[in-house]
Amino acid sequence: MTILNVKNMTLRFGVTTILQNIDFSLDETDKLGIIGVNGSGKSSLFRVITGVYEPEEGSVTLAGGKTIGILTQDGAFGSLCGSEDEPNETASEGLSVLELMLRSKPEMLRMEARLAELEKEMNADGVQHLGALSAEYTTLNDRYLREGGLEYRGRCASMLQRLGFDAAAQQQSVDTLSGGQRTRLALAIQLSREPDILMLDEPTNHLDIETTAWLENFLINYKKCVLVISHDRYFLDRVTTKTLAIENHRATLYQGGYTKSMEQRRIDRELAEKHYRDQQKEIARQEAYIAQQRAWNRERNIIAAESRQKLLDKMVKLEKPQNAPRPVRMKFTQSTDSGNDVLSVRELSMAFGDKVLFEDLNFLIKKKQRVLLIGPNGCGKSTLIKLILNMLDPTSGVIEAGYNVEVGYYDQENQNLTDENTVLEELWSAYPHLPELTVRNTLAQFRFVGEDVFKTVAVLSGGERARLTLSKLILSHMNLLVLDEPTNHLDIDSREALEGALEQFDGTILTVSHDRYLIDKLATRILMMHPGEAFAGDLLDYAVEHTGQGYTELIRYKTAREAERLGKTVAATAAKTVVSDAKADYLKNKQNAAEERKKRNRLQKLRDECARLEDELAAIEQEMAGDAATDYVRIAALDAQKAEREEQLLANYEELEELEAWAAAHN
Repeated sequence: MTILNVKNMTLRFGVTTILQNIDFSLDETDKLGIIGVNGSGKSSLFRVITGVYEPEEGSVTLAGGKTIGILTQDGAFGSLCGSEDEPNETASEGLSVLELMLRSKPEMLRMEARLAELEKEMNADGVQHLGALSAEYTTLNDRYLREGGLEYRGRCASMLQRLGFDAAAQQQSVDTLSGGQRTRLALAIQLSREPDILMLDEPTNHLDIETTAWLENFLINYKKCVLVISHDRYFLDRVTTKTLAIENHRATLYQGGYTKSMEQRRIDRELAEKHYRDQQKEIARQEAYIAQQRAWNRERNIIAAESRQKLLDKMVKLEKPQNAPRPVRMKFTQSTDSGNDVLSVRELSMAFGDKVLFEDLNFLIKKKQRVLLIGPNGCGKSTLIKLILNMLDPTSGVIEAGYNVEVGYYDQENQNLTDENTVLEELWSAYPHLPELTVRNTLAQFRFVGEDVFKTVAVLSGGERARLTLSKLILSHMNLLVLDEPTNHLDIDSREALEGALEQFDGTILTVSHDRYLIDKLATRILMMHPGEAFAGDLLDYAVEHTGQGYTELIRYKTAREAERLGKTVAATAAKTVVSDAKADYLKNKQNAAEERKKRNRLQKLRDECARLEDELAAIEQEMAGDAATDYVRIAALDAQKAEREEQLLANYEELEELEAWAAAHN
């Protein structure tokens, strides 16, 4: 069933066309990825769909009775179309994270408040109409239980936990949240409401790799319609089933995720260009024939020319395919060579007061290595970068740069920009010795052309600020690039340009990133920070064997380590026995097979146990909503049983998720 229909929609601001003749429709379970360069109109399309903007032409039709939830890039809480109950900026003042999250379920809160009122009235002295009050209480309590009233608070807390808010953070005041935290909270609110159309604008911004993977799985299993604007190619490939590519104010709908749709887009562009060229050749041939016949100027020649001209006039002329938006072009300059040892970190520890971020880090970065620093939010990646740049002092340990190392630094917050400067002034003030033509040409490579160079930095979008910061960086003569989340705010074309420039850079690179596509393509070495959880110590140092498969290799390596951990007793026994190479291979294969059987048996056992627990929970909920609904002693006992089984089920789900991922990788 069609849930959203956009028909010949055109949006203009004055004489400026933003979107033209946009035409697509979505069914109830479609998952649409919307792509295009920054400024192409993706967010404007969202605003038209939600009714914030009125289209000049065409229509946007939503199926009756359907709700829309939207996550905007600024993480605002007032995001549910047409709802007076939606948390908003004013209403959130003074609330904790969990309190605001619970307000995303206003009907539950209303039922709780009414149940409390009814209970108070029934217990009051001299109560009248007890029968009517009792009947209303029973009916409302049945509905409350049926709609998940006993578990919705736990689900809200669990959702927040998944998106990086631990128990302490859930009690934090919303007023004190950072921009990234507000965006994650806004995302949690929308996911918990489960609208019929879920619209997400750059949802993976401010998420680490683990949280992004969880969000991917959530959206893959989401049974309703999803529209997502994203520049995360890995995310788009996993989540979306259709792709809307916006280019030159128009949009084309493709089947499949990002990679599949881009291949079809390339084929379509080549065919359109070929058909146009072929038609132009045919037109030129016909016009030459007509000119020749008219030059001969005999009656039969004139008749032939006029006949051919009529055919030519009736021909449906193809429009010349528009050029793709101006690409970003990057090439990093480099100063003199550094020594072979570029950066040495020894026994490094860092703490802020009682909070220890990491301890005893040790690594040595060699010349021309491309090192990707990854890990969950809050583990200390950006702090480590600031320590390396001498912006902070470590608690203990030593950081030493090698001989002749020149550092170029990219700050993910783009804080090294002056808001009062124009774009031209910002770059030129950094390199006053360069001629204006060189500065303008550099800006043009980053899509700052014409009047764009006179924009003030203060009015630039996140993507424009990122491109301006990169334009300053490529002109600096460095041999060590230190980049903190360089692909944040960049569109896909800009990301690909940056990846190409980094691949060609002949110096050394140290980059913090959650961009799995970038990690896969660029890394020759991965440093993974994950204090006290994934492995012994605070740092996993992995050397990539096949450049271009960095992230893929790391996942395989971690899976293998986990398998090794599960079978370490067998492995330790086998290691003590001296055997021939052939026998050692036999034992290893046998051990691997045994470990695989063990995992598969455990996987099946977990599936069965989860099914059993789900059945028990369903039975408990049925009893709570039925015979035990008015027996408060029995309800309390059942609630305790329910909480115990939910806790066990959650633990099983976490283990099951890991084993399912392992099984998918080994099928």
